[in-house]
Amino acid sequence: MSELKKRFQKVLETIDRSLDGPLDVPALAGVAAYSKFHFQRQFSAFFGLGVAEYRRLLKLKRAGQRLAFRVELPVTEIAYDAGYENLESFSRAFKRDFGQSPSAFRSTPDWSVWHGTYDPLLNLKGQFMSDQHLEVSAVRIIDFPETPVALLEHRGSPQEVPASVRRFIVWRKANASPPSRSATFNILFDDPRTALPEEYRFGICCAVAGQFKENAEGVVAATLPAGRCAVIRHSGPLDFAEETIRALYRDWLPRSGEELRDFPLFVQRLSFFPDVPEHEAKTDIFLPLK
Repeated sequence: MSELKKRFQKVLETIDRSLDGPLDVPALAGVAAYSKFHFQRQFSAFFGLGVAEYRRLLKLKRAGQRLAFRVELPVTEIAYDAGYENLESFSRAFKRDFGQSPSAFRSTPDWSVWHGTYDPLLNLKGQFMSDQHLEVSAVRIIDFPETPVALLEHRGSPQEVPASVRRFIVWRKANASPPSRSATFNILFDDPRTALPEEYRFGICCAVAGQFKENAEGVVAATLPAGRCAVIRHSGPLDFAEETIRALYRDWLPRSGEELRDFPLFVQRLSFFPDVPEHEAKTDIFLPLK
């Protein structure tokens, strides 16, 4: 990654962690070590929109995630945290971008509109960060212990994964298995870039200590098997973990002399957006080895 891109990556991280404070463009220019007379133009050239609009979209994204996945939070609190003085102005802005009121989105999110709004921004950020290289020394080999899990297997378009996540959260709450008490995993059965949307599979699961009943959510008992794994920690959105995953296969595996085991790639979610700033989310990626 070029020195200039590294500096602007720090700008993105600064914006992520300061969503609750005032927008300070001169300070962001200082983070980039860039002239304040040129900073906004350079930012727009990289990301296709201005700093204020980028930040506004991030705040609404966090608000949408909280509406969908943190149903215990009042809508008025979410509106205030998004920078709106009252629920009415928040509702107007949210409906303008997502075609649904906050209450309607909380009840039945239209994820197709959500992806239509955020996928272009995600793709721009992904292209911006795509020339990062894997630090081979950061890969560790561990003995992963057999881990019983409760599994909800999503089948269908990757864009509909959030709907399955909502169902799994309902089950977790009903079974007193919050992330603070029960480790969270995802099984990456398929590559979202190559799988047909109707055939795509994605496992949503958490560690469990005992048996549980059949349920309306479709959660079943499964096991993450014991065995050797290459593991590397990814920082940032899980969407960007694919670049690290590709580097594991492309750069690390051919040089390692290791062979793959007959079990899918899986990850452990250590911290999540919107509970932490997006760039501070931590995920351990496990590549099963013989």
